[in-house]
Amino acid sequence: MKKATKLEIKEIHDLFIEKYSDAVTELNYKNAYELVVAVALSAQCTDVRVNLITPALFKKYPNPKTLAEADIEDVKSIIKSCSFFNNKAKNIIAMAKRVVEVYGGEIPMDEKELVTLAGVGQKTANVVMIEYTGANLMAVDTHVFRVSHRLGLSDDKTAIKTEATLVKKFKTNLRTLHQGMVLFGRYICRAKNPKCDECFLTSYCKTKESFKV
Repeated sequence: MKKATKLEIKEIHDLFIEKYSDAVTELNYKNAYELVVAVALSAQCTDVRVNLITPALFKKYPNPKTLAEADIEDVKSIIKSCSFFNNKAKNIIAMAKRVVEVYGGEIPMDEKELVTLAGVGQKTANVVMIEYTGANLMAVDTHVFRVSHRLGLSDDKTAIKTEATLVKKFKTNLRTLHQGMVLFGRYICRAKNPKCDECFLTSYCKTKESFKV
């Protein structure tokens, strides 16, 4: 695959910033606790589905303390339409318990602290920090991974390595770039049947439909 040149990287950066300057997550949340839970549930599940699930979950368990004391079968019943709901129910309860026991019921807004919570890996931690604090971080989900490869920004085999490459190449405005690349990959540069006729980056595309992840 042909890689993007330094000039192309700068132009791609600027076009994303221009197009998605106001982009934010499509997950619904009111506070840090709700954001962490929503992001955790969104792994391999659509934001639309998560937004259908969380109102009932947050109504019954409005804070870490109530979720920490929840019956796992009840939590499973609420989030059962979410992918991997058994494991996610276990993780969000364990997450809430640690937040209560270690952090006094407050979600820690620090990457290294966030990843100590059950079900919170580097990507989830970065997404939370990006969205809640506006941190200059990059998080790579399937959309960002696909877009990065199609535009020749990365040929890395993993999300973590792709993240490091994007941080190195873009350096600034990572929050906006992350949000923009997610929306671009979700609605335009889709895995199947990408909307190339609506794309503002066609001249930079290196792989067209061949990279379908």
